[in-house]
Amino acid sequence: MTARSGAFIATKEHRRFIEFADAVRKHRYIGLCYGAAGVGKTLSARRYARWEVAEPFLDTWGPRQPSDAKIYGVLAQSCSVFYTPAVACSLRVLRNEVTFLTVRMDACLGEHHASGEGRPTGFARGLTELLIVDEAERLSTTGLEHLRDVFDRTGIGVILIGMPGIEKRLSRYPQLYSRVGFAHHYRPLQGDELTFVLTRHWRQLGLALDDADFTDVQAVASIARITGGNFRLLQRLFVQIARILKINELKVITDDVVEAARSTLVIGAT
Repeated sequence: MTARSGAFIATKEHRRFIEFADAVRKHRYIGLCYGAAGVGKTLSARRYARWEVAEPFLDTWGPRQPSDAKIYGVLAQSCSVFYTPAVACSLRVLRNEVTFLTVRMDACLGEHHASGEGRPTGFARGLTELLIVDEAERLSTTGLEHLRDVFDRTGIGVILIGMPGIEKRLSRYPQLYSRVGFAHHYRPLQGDELTFVLTRHWRQLGLALDDADFTDVQAVASIARITGGNFRLLQRLFVQIARILKINELKVITDDVVEAARSTLVIGAT
């Protein structure tokens, strides 16, 4: 995976997330996805829900167009809604926004099913199969209880995404935790996969990563040490690396270039 504006890289962790989400959606459980900030949880969830297509379409609701059929088909691939609650989100806002998204998604899926069967279009509830809630730590106890109620009443699968420790917090609510069927620990990039992603970054800068070149190997080691395989830190670091290469008219990413890029970022001790 990569930044929302760039080409997506399907990492092993993303594929594991797909398997996890498919299982929650199929068996209609509550699933937990947790991992450190910046490892790619949100990007994977948005990608799974086709949210780059769904979000603007659901927000700008209007008269139906024949061209909308293509979008309905994309949304039907996951039948999923992605939702991020605001900080200190109230129960009223949570209820209204989740209902807003699922009702509109149901309408789109209903149009897709009706057109595929050659029947007149119409609205049906319960077609959305999965609700993905990012930043789940923001939810109050009442908010979590509301999601459990939605899960119980509608049978929709629910994924709660958060930081490590969210599983311990939810274990204090037995009525909710007893419904958790799957958990997925989203881990940072490591080993060959990190090298693969770095190769893509080198290529985007018009360079070639050579594992037989000591300078390249040294730069990779520095990047791995600085970022710890954190996807978001990799993105931020390479923005600065590109800037330094351009300013200094350099064609090679050296350890000095990496350290110079790191010095411009607030990323903690390395």
